[in-house]
Parts: sequence; C-alpha cells; structure tokens
Amino acid sequence: MTNTSTIKGPSREEIIPLWNGEINMRVRIAGSGPAMVYFHPAGGLYWDEFLDQMAQHFTVYAPELPGTTPGDPYIIYKVDSYTDLLLMYEEVIRKLDLEDIVAVGQSMGGMVALDLAANYTTLFSRVVALAPTGLWREDAPVGIADLYATPPEKVPAFLFQDPSIPAAQAMFSLPDDPEDIPMHVAQHVWNLGCAGKFLWPIPDHGLVQRLHRICAPTLIMWGEQDQLVSSVYAQEFANGIEDCSVSILSDCGHILQMEKLDETVEQVRSFLD
Repeated sequence: MTNTSTIKGPSREEIIPLWNGEINMRVRIAGSGPAMVYFHPAGGLYWDEFLDQMAQHFTVYAPELPGTTPGDPYIIYKVDSYTDLLLMYEEVIRKLDLEDIVAVGQSMGGMVALDLAANYTTLFSRVVALAPTGLWREDAPVGIADLYATPPEKVPAFLFQDPSIPAAQAMFSLPDDPEDIPMHVAQHVWNLGCAGKFLWPIPDHGLVQRLHRICAPTLIMWGEQDQLVSSVYAQEFANGIEDCSVSILSDCGHILQMEKLDETVEQVRSFLD
C-alpha cells in the first residue's frame, strides 16, 4: 500500500520564456543531483510521493503543459499542434541548460517523453514511461473518450485498481475551504481540456513509426489492470524500441507510481542508476 507520509512538493520554480516570447512555461523543481525531467499526465502536474522520492536522488524538473498553470489558462491557444508542443518541450529543456538528462513520463507524459526521445535522439540518456499513451490498436482501444465522459465520482475507479488507497483519496480530495472548491474543479476540467487538444479522440500522432529512432535505454512500466490504456500496449512499445525493458505490476491500475509506489520507485531507481 502507498505510504501516507506528507508530500514535500517542489521547492522552487522557474518561468522559461518560449516560442519567441509568446509562451511562459512554468517548471517546478525539487531535489539535487543528476537532472530528471518529469512529464505529467493529462490531469495536470500533481506532485506525489513518487516525485518526492525521486527528488532524493535527482534534481526533478517538472514542466507544466501550457494552459495548465493556474492564472495563465489561455496560453494553450498558442500551441497549434502536437508537433509544436514537442518543440516547446525541447526548447524549455535546452534553456534550462541541463546535461545527462533522464526522462520520466506518466500516461500522456510518457508519450511526450518517448516522442522527444525519438525526435531528439541524444536528448535523454535514459527514458522511463509509466503506462504511456500514443499508440492505437483496434482490438484494444485506448479509453481516452471514456475518461472524458466518465462522471467525476467514477474517475478514481477508472484510474486505480483500488481507489480506496490513501494516495488516491488524497488526489481526488476537495479543498477544505468551500469557496475554493469551484476553482479547484474548474482547474481540473480545464487541465483535461488542454490535454485533450493532443489526446482527443485518439492519442495517435504516428509515434509507432518513430519508436525505432529511440536510442536511449527505455523502461516501460504498466499496471496489469489498467482500464484506461491496456497493458497489452507495453509489448507494442517494446517491439518498436531497440533497447527496451518491460515491467508489468499486478493488482495495479493506470497510475502505478501511486498505487504501487514502492515497487515503482525501486524499479525506476534501479533502471536509472
């Protein structure tokens, strides 16, 4: 079961001007040591205990998808395409002036990490993708449309094998102050809307044709009971990437770094070390 200790969260942030000064991307940062860039899923950046533990061994840089940073929602309109989004992430990494970078991405963030590794073959030294989107099989359709159509009260059961664990309960808890609840809910909906620009209705941007370009050793991890993106896709990614390891965690849903924290941390650290 996931540890319930208090999450420390990021300790600092940087605002990086991109796209000829038209976009400011916020990057949340924690820890010290080698550089690790974390790409968050569709719901926005949620700093969990997995990132806290990674920050004990790495300097974690977590860029926020344009539009999901509170107070700057409409900047998403400056991102015309998925290709532009990849260019923006490459630009922010370059402007951070990082070296020997490892990348970790979850769900949509895993797709972004893998596509960056395919387009910029020397950008990352290693890549970890946790239940990434980005591929499509007719016999195992990705449940993006279902996620967006699922009533809010049923979303935890859609993402977790066991939505009763403390980490899942904390993730979906509402603010204590009732006046903050409408903004909290609106932010979550808007985050999904921003991500939907690149995921809806099918998160397939031709990544399958680029997987062979990935040179960095890659670890694909998945929850066996993932209802959003079937674990059968793990082997699909492995088939396309030359140097790729696969790990399937049993009794686990889509957000494996929260549902199986200890196993995920152990395997990710072992791979990155």
